[in-house]
Amino acid sequence: MNSGILYLIPAPLGKGDIAWTIPAAVRQCVARLDRYIVEHPKTARQFLKQIDCILPLQRISMQVLDEHTQAREFENLLSPLLAGSDIGLLSEAGCPAVADPGAGLVRLAHQKKIRVVPLVGPSSILLALMASGLNGQRFVFHGYLPVETSKRVKKIVELEKDSIVRDQTQILIETPYRNQKLLESIISCCRDDTSLCIACNLTLADEYISTRAVREWKHALPDIHNKPAIFLLQG
Repeated sequence: MNSGILYLIPAPLGKGDIAWTIPAAVRQCVARLDRYIVEHPKTARQFLKQIDCILPLQRISMQVLDEHTQAREFENLLSPLLAGSDIGLLSEAGCPAVADPGAGLVRLAHQKKIRVVPLVGPSSILLALMASGLNGQRFVFHGYLPVETSKRVKKIVELEKDSIVRDQTQILIETPYRNQKLLESIISCCRDDTSLCIACNLTLADEYISTRAVREWKHALPDIHNKPAIFLLQG
């Protein structure tokens, strides 16, 4: 029997018109699936309602893959694919396996010769880079920095130096409730002429994107507490 297809399904970055971020053809493809691997079933069901899922939600199988999922569980998650069923890997927000659980599962799928199909949808990281005006030819996504203040500051200084030497954009994220502290750390330790882009609530009605020199940010920091944000800096 041929294996099923593992579809990688991006999800909206927040509440809003889903037609703005998920193409109709993608919604039609996703709406027919009856098996999903998801981070949170509750928000996954909300997403399926938005795309006008063809099947009753109670008939849809959802298995959980989150930050607590062990690699030894991946085999079981992939077993329906090996039996011939298609499965959708649904991100909580944005793209699966990019700053998101799932990369290990996708890698194992390739090892088992399962076809992997990425679907079109929003990536906050790329949207922020596109809109920043910073170097889009050379960039590095670092994910989360250390929580402890002194270690975080040391890492920011290292990243700024690397950015200058390599002429590259450094891309960072943080848990929304710690956004303001990360921003304050960047402003406190980076050079005045370093460029910093703050991209917040991307694709939403109150989207905020601004690139300025650190010296300019010092005069007025935006309130981004508890708001999903991407930080991009280039020395």
